[in-house]
Amino acid sequence: MIVTDLKNGTIFKDGGHPFLVLKYQHIKVSRGSAQVKVRAKNIITGQVLEKTWQSGASVEDAYIENKNAQYLYKDSNGYVFMSPNTYDQFVISEEVVGDSAKFLKEGENVIVKYFEGQPYSVDLPISMVFEIKYTEPGFKGNTVTNVYKDAELDNGTKVKVPMFIKIGDRVKVDTRTGEYVSKA
Repeated sequence: MIVTDLKNGTIFKDGGHPFLVLKYQHIKVSRGSAQVKVRAKNIITGQVLEKTWQSGASVEDAYIENKNAQYLYKDSNGYVFMSPNTYDQFVISEEVVGDSAKFLKEGENVIVKYFEGQPYSVDLPISMVFEIKYTEPGFKGNTVTNVYKDAELDNGTKVKVPMFIKIGDRVKVDTRTGEYVSKA
């Protein structure tokens, strides 16, 4: 792949590591050859680097594989998932699952991303529905907009919800940010 083909969101391989392009710049200097400068994130380690190449240079294509999986349960080895096609069960470590763990629900379908046969990320649906397990009652007359209170979801995760939400309500939560979206 020629470096001029690198655009925001493109994944490439450099030095044996996969990188995701966060920002792309094509720089033309008056008396020299053009340069390509990218800000890229190593998708395995999370490290963000800036890389610069002459415009004719090339980088390797990175082959990322996405596979559907269903979350089953957590054990001492990590998180156990099942392939919906083959019904094979496999374990993914806590480091790979990362922050997604706080929104995992048994039976939930996810996408597991692989680089060279090794899982590096678990992607949840953008928003998921949870039941409120505990929250303080709202106060009558307290209807000011953007007033939030703490609530605990049925999976134990804590989020901020509007004052009118009560125990037993079902709410939609953005899994990327952990923020309340709407009542479900």
